[in-house]
Amino acid sequence: MIFKTCTRIFTTDLEGTVATLKAVHGTEPHFRLDFDPWTLVGIGDVLAVGGTDDELEPIRGSLGPWIVENIDDAKSKLLANGASVVRDIEDVPTGRMMYMQHADGSVVEYVQWTPELAEKHIFAPLRAGTPASQI
Repeated sequence: MIFKTCTRIFTTDLEGTVATLKAVHGTEPHFRLDFDPWTLVGIGDVLAVGGTDDELEPIRGSLGPWIVENIDDAKSKLLANGASVVRDIEDVPTGRMMYMQHADGSVVEYVQWTPELAEKHIFAPLRAGTPASQI
């Protein structure tokens, strides 16, 4: 099950991008993480990924992240539907992640957040009535 999808913006001017997103969303970022070599900033359904052109090149053109309930289950279902592994499941600071290429050629990052992140950034806001687009 997919809990949340994000649109990524790849930028070499992270602070400028974040300022624009704050103005459009009318709120502060809910998520900021240094994930070497990138800095990730989340505002609603947008994830700004900051780095140099060279640092961003390997992930430019990919979609996601798509936050899933169970990454092992997602991988099995994707493989059964013609997807292939680009980068296999690995532990990361936010939980576990992988990159999969769908049968149509789309490359998507999938992440299973730690229980603490899922609670903080998905379940608690939903219980509080926060619209999904603002989580």
